[in-house]
Amino acid sequence: MSFGERMRVRRGELDMTRAELAALLGVSPSAVGNYETGVSFPKEEIMLRLFDSLEVDPNTLFQDSFQYNKRDLSEKEQRLLEGYRGLSALGRETVRTMVEALCAYRDEAEAVPGAPEPRMIPLYRSPAAAGYAAPAFGEDYDLIPVTGDVPPAAEFGVRIQGDSMAPFISDGSVVYVNRDPLKAGDVGVFYVDGDILCKQYYRDPAGIVYLFSLNRARADADVVLTAAGGRALACFGRVIMRAFPLPGR
Repeated sequence: MSFGERMRVRRGELDMTRAELAALLGVSPSAVGNYETGVSFPKEEIMLRLFDSLEVDPNTLFQDSFQYNKRDLSEKEQRLLEGYRGLSALGRETVRTMVEALCAYRDEAEAVPGAPEPRMIPLYRSPAAAGYAAPAFGEDYDLIPVTGDVPPAAEFGVRIQGDSMAPFISDGSVVYVNRDPLKAGDVGVFYVDGDILCKQYYRDPAGIVYLFSLNRARADADVVLTAAGGRALACFGRVIMRAFPLPGR
């Protein structure tokens, strides 16, 4: 059972309408509907009010929806599951949203075997703050066909706002992402402490990760992560474009 489904069930247990919960949260009834159907995810301040309004602790809404036997999982699957469990609540919801989107267009493609319909991928809609990929993979997305200008290997698209990756990725443009491993100089889409960033990747021999802005006039937007820093980092994939020389090289 997903976060949204648990939220809906708990609201029903309290005999509370969507409108009544929306009034307690300070949002519209349609926003509550979006939370419950997985279209969007509550912001942090709304989440805190949600726990109070539904009279639950966070674990009640975020507990895993299945039991598993480690003997049934491969070593790689176990590592993925352990990594998932180590993410924050927002990180786990982000992963769930992406998996659900991938399953949705897989099921759509399998519904009519042999049909000439093009493969569909999610294109996330709302632009975020300057220099960030949008959105945090819990908001609305459109399914778009992999035709025309969309690379055949693309698995999802995100819209970029800001100038930190200009002129190679312009403000308002869409980048397409796949799961290929990142190499030094590649551009990727990353989760860093709750933010979704589009940056150039480099990991040095000491294990320090550098996320660079291609626009070196915006070097202030670079991110440096050390092993001892305690910051959360996950890579959603590689942007399908050529690799670039690293700054200073």
